[in-house]
Amino acid sequence: MIEQQKRKGPELPLVPVKRQRHDLLLGAAGSGTGAGQQQGALLQAGPPRCSSLQAPIMLLSGHEGEVYCCKFHPSGSTLASAGFDRLILLWNVYGDCDNYATLKGHSGAVMELHYNTDGSMLFSASTDKTVAVWDSETGERVKRLKGHTSFVNSCYPARRGPQLVCTGSDDGTVKVWDLRQNKLTYTMRGHADSVTGLSLSSEGSYLLSNAMDNTVRVWDVRPFAPKERCVKIFQGNVHNFEKNLLRCSWSPDGSKIAAGSADRFVYVWDTTSRRILYKLPGHAGSINEVAFHPDEPIILSASSDKRLYMGEIQ
Repeated sequence: MIEQQKRKGPELPLVPVKRQRHDLLLGAAGSGTGAGQQQGALLQAGPPRCSSLQAPIMLLSGHEGEVYCCKFHPSGSTLASAGFDRLILLWNVYGDCDNYATLKGHSGAVMELHYNTDGSMLFSASTDKTVAVWDSETGERVKRLKGHTSFVNSCYPARRGPQLVCTGSDDGTVKVWDLRQNKLTYTMRGHADSVTGLSLSSEGSYLLSNAMDNTVRVWDVRPFAPKERCVKIFQGNVHNFEKNLLRCSWSPDGSKIAAGSADRFVYVWDTTSRRILYKLPGHAGSINEVAFHPDEPIILSASSDKRLYMGEIQ
């Protein structure tokens, strides 16, 4: 009897309750009948996927010291990373991202890695004043190049044509050398502080440089180009007192560039408009290198927090 005398509340419009993403995922998973449907529902609940990675972000941990460099194999199925712990670790890109091999041999920190064009060899530059050449299939060291009296921060060999190599140094200049004539071709000035990273564009016409003056520059390195070779300046990333060698890279189609930064963010710019497209958080230390996957919209970052992240970008 008392129940009927209860006053009715005012008729309020129905408001959809915002559910947590976790609940959405669980709800979506629960609604499917078969395991396959469940998997599909799970994937649909999050943002749309654009790569074959196991998850939109993958963490690769295994280094015992700061990670200074990382590169994808030209095939895109494996990657290499190295750093302060003197080891080069090889990882699978897909699946669980297993560390399937460790290359030992350097007696100093490994500062830079490069695969050759077909990916059969891996080059590593170290503070032990040597450059090592490794067979990327077997993991054996094929050559050990001695001759440096100290360490050059960055080097980049030409992919084809004349045997040119460009070097970046603590004097703030970028030099281009001709190996056949054994002479300096030209020096490019413009940075106001030490150059910490170099990267050649895919067709070999432009060189990207990152320096401690907190700028990233694009240089025209084609023969017979005008005397003022600096064509673009990008800003946003920062260097700090740690004085780490922060690298830079091009996307395979040349439409984006990325650079390491001491503020723990991964920066990706649009090459044409110079606009920052992505400023990605997650690392707990300086980001020393960012690499683009050769085929898919995936970027890889190596950091002083001893970790590597692989993530999807649009």
